[in-house]
Amino acid sequence: MNANAPLRIALVAGEASGDALGAGLISAMRERLGDNAQFVGVAGTAMRQAGCEAWFDSSELAVMGLAEVISHLPRLLILRRRLYKRLAAYEPDVFVGIDAPDFNLGLERKLHSRGITTAHYVSPSVWAWRPQRAARMAASADQVLCLLPFEPDFYANYGVPADFVGHPLADRIPLRTDPVAARAALGFANDTEVVALLPGSRAGELHRLGVDFAAAAELLVKKRPAIRFVAPMASPALSEVFAAQVAAHAPSAQVLLTDGQAQQAIAAADAVLVASGTATLEALLLKRPMVVAYRLSQATRVVLEKFKLLNTDRFALPNLLSGKTLVPEVLQDDIRPERLAQELETLLEAVGRNGWMADWLAECDAIHTTLRRDANMRAADAVLRLCERSQ
Repeated sequence: MNANAPLRIALVAGEASGDALGAGLISAMRERLGDNAQFVGVAGTAMRQAGCEAWFDSSELAVMGLAEVISHLPRLLILRRRLYKRLAAYEPDVFVGIDAPDFNLGLERKLHSRGITTAHYVSPSVWAWRPQRAARMAASADQVLCLLPFEPDFYANYGVPADFVGHPLADRIPLRTDPVAARAALGFANDTEVVALLPGSRAGELHRLGVDFAAAAELLVKKRPAIRFVAPMASPALSEVFAAQVAAHAPSAQVLLTDGQAQQAIAAADAVLVASGTATLEALLLKRPMVVAYRLSQATRVVLEKFKLLNTDRFALPNLLSGKTLVPEVLQDDIRPERLAQELETLLEAVGRNGWMADWLAECDAIHTTLRRDANMRAADAVLRLCERSQ
């Protein structure tokens, strides 16, 4: 590696979670390289602040589900063509696609065929649905950087190099958090029973789950009049939508909507009602009992069922990581306010039983320890090894 020539590292991150991962990776590489690296690509605010030159904004890739991707396909294909031409001319030492597999894997494949070294950071959920993607990964990525410990073994069956680097959330979140401090920061008394509502960070999720979450809160209030709710919202636009859903379907519920602050809201809660996704991992790492809801759009569901693309009977990350039902899952047509309220009430009653809580905490601690691997630095080291190979 020529110390006088800065490394040229291109990255493409989709939405906020990918932007956060990219920022952590860039910061860790800066620790290794100082100013001897240039970072360019598709980035959000966090990556820009870490020093990435943004050719496009990561919000342009924030699309979820097969049907949703299809509806945005013309725009995404145009963007990918423009980006490929610019990357091919730039000739990076390594390209890192961060999440956004429907966008990044095709881009990686074209760059890989040109001899550009590629890595894919965050494995697609190939173990859950569309497992045939794993076999195609070797044509796209020289290395897959996995956040979950069971993923490299899955790729080994397809001859794809994959490393478990750990999860940055597990590094950032301490093994024990202070619920009293979290409650005080949100204005809740310590003896108040609190439920956190997280119906999703995307508009589609909120439209599919928000009404049921709000209606479940209303049912809980009828049985537990002193209960309070906190709902961290990913954006002002989503906050406005959920506020309207609460007003219409939970008029008796006292719901505090916050601007972000998801981890603080979860830490303050006795129980959490949460859409399937990264927030379930946050709840696990914060050691908060949860009910996980997962509802696909009807179009995506039809495609998955028709072509038999599903490959798992579990969806919630805590259950996948533990290998058993650590938290209750409520899926598709089972998502009704009555069912959600019942599951939450069962959890709230169980929280008071110390024996159950101690066993559950031990399971969460074991997963937390497994995921805590200094992920940003391990990912940076893996990318640097790829850079050395490309020289």
